[in-house]
Amino acid sequence: MAKKKNNEIIKMKSQESKHCYWTTKNKKNVTEKLERNKYDPTIRKHVAYKEAK
Repeated sequence: MAKKKNNEIIKMKSQESKHCYWTTKNKKNVTEKLERNKYDPTIRKHVAYKEAK
């Protein structure tokens, strides 16, 4: 019997530049959109990244 997978791959987009990266999230436990502060190598500082579809 196959199990249903709860993880999905999402795209995180920088709010200050065009940089983005891919990560996973558990859609069963986290239903809202993710927002993280990460290092943006194009502008060389930490900025907010938000989930994009």
